[in-house]
Amino acid sequence: MSTYDVAIIGSGPGGYVAAIRCAQLGMKTAIIEKYDVLGGTCLNVGCIPSKALLDSSHHYEDAMKHFEEHGIEISGDIKLNLKKMIERKASVVDQTTKGIAFLMDKNKIDVFTGMGAFKDATHIEITNGKKKETIEAKNTIIATGSKPATLPFIKLDKDRIITSTEALNMKEVPKHLVVIGGGVIGLELGQVYHRLGSEVSVVEYMDRIIPTMDSAQSKELIKVMKKQGIKFFISHKVSAVSKKGKEVTVTATDKNDKEVTFKGDYCLVSVGRKPYTDGLKAENAGVKITERGMVDVNDHLQTNIKNIYAIGDVVRGAMLAHKASEEGVMVAEIIAGQKPHIDYNLIPGVVYTWPEVASVGKTEEQLKDANVEYKVGQFPMRALGRSRASGDTDGFVKILSDKKTDEVLGVHMVGARVADVIAEAVTAMEFRASAEDIARMSHAHPTYAEAVKEAALAATDGRALHI
Repeated sequence: MSTYDVAIIGSGPGGYVAAIRCAQLGMKTAIIEKYDVLGGTCLNVGCIPSKALLDSSHHYEDAMKHFEEHGIEISGDIKLNLKKMIERKASVVDQTTKGIAFLMDKNKIDVFTGMGAFKDATHIEITNGKKKETIEAKNTIIATGSKPATLPFIKLDKDRIITSTEALNMKEVPKHLVVIGGGVIGLELGQVYHRLGSEVSVVEYMDRIIPTMDSAQSKELIKVMKKQGIKFFISHKVSAVSKKGKEVTVTATDKNDKEVTFKGDYCLVSVGRKPYTDGLKAENAGVKITERGMVDVNDHLQTNIKNIYAIGDVVRGAMLAHKASEEGVMVAEIIAGQKPHIDYNLIPGVVYTWPEVASVGKTEEQLKDANVEYKVGQFPMRALGRSRASGDTDGFVKILSDKKTDEVLGVHMVGARVADVIAEAVTAMEFRASAEDIARMSHAHPTYAEAVKEAALAATDGRALHI
């Protein structure tokens, strides 16, 4: 029987990063993955493939609608080859997962393929078909991730009533895609297929889309996406989903309790994700699972069993790949006797629609609820030379700072490339910068990031230069 200092169950962005960091710290490390490829949900059926389709569909839409205004004339019809688009997506995924396999080999991490399950607190049985083997681990990190959630009355047939996994491998462009859920996944995939020619209807239970982000971002994004042609039905509670042949019917009630029906050829159920612990047999190790299906952990991501930790989507907090990676590093360093920490307030959130949406820190609603006195500085993207040059004039940057100290408390953006620009805000807030600190930094011209400086100027004393 092989013995390891650390065994990681799950090879997503939390698991594989934890494995690398453990190996860097001199620990003999094993990683267990039930599928034949490494990378988990993010690399295989989440972050990476969805961004590949978002980029491909963006190119197609530009060719169809925007090239002419840039002086690019295309003779003949522009044709969509969905099969090739999906194949390119698969190629991107393949390259990325092979990169993870290379990193495991480079760091001398033993990879086990099969379902990992606890026999007890220090032994893990790995089942791959009829083959079974057991390893011993002084420490174990649970990194089993999450899977798409659904509603109890919805029967997912993975043909017409689908999750994000199936939406990444469509064989045809839907005529009418009904999306249940106005969160990140539903909006991103809804925009992909709308660009490719689908009618898209988004049905959302809450009174706004992306409800966990700042309300100003919700208002801006729904305004822009409506302008693009996507239909939204806010404050609608779905009560039934049925299929007859190739037609799917979604029944909902609006805020006035009036019944509304939506008929489409596909229905994407994107109501969030839930922790995945199936087959883990956590009870054999005595690990506590919460009523919500999460692994219960303390502030050090340690379970009630001292040598077993858990990270990523399977524990509390935002289900984000980069959050899982940070936790993987933290746990590796804790096991090695170091004292790392994570400031969860500074984990950014991003929606990869176009325009993109990005946030870090407190929203205006959160500051109001906490009775914190704050200042607001906001700058529209349309006032930037860079935005006008690229034609991406939707959106804004909004900075919230403490009224007394001027410390930046939250930064919220909608616009081109804000998924990258948000890192500036994270850096500033990590070092507890004031709005004036950001306002006094030189920003290259012309760039989208100049909007951050202008919003900081607006928050400092209302002296933004270009509005």
